[in-house]
Amino acid sequence: MTKLLQEAWEQVSKLPEDEQDRIARELLEAIEEAEWAALLAQSPDTLRRMGEQAKAEYDAGKTEPLDPNRL
Repeated sequence: MTKLLQEAWEQVSKLPEDEQDRIARELLEAIEEAEWAALLAQSPDTLRRMGEQAKAEYDAGKTEPLDPNRL
């Protein structure tokens, strides 16, 4: 762990739990976004292929409307 990250960790540990959780969620989201960006950068055609596949499934009637109440 770098010194800067250790300093941040120590500062966050002094905060109330709800604030710690908020910061943890933000950090985890940033890490996940970075992982996706790295994955897509490895294969520039991946996102295009995923879009084409989704459209083909939609055109073939293999999709259904998303109901947010059923998530």
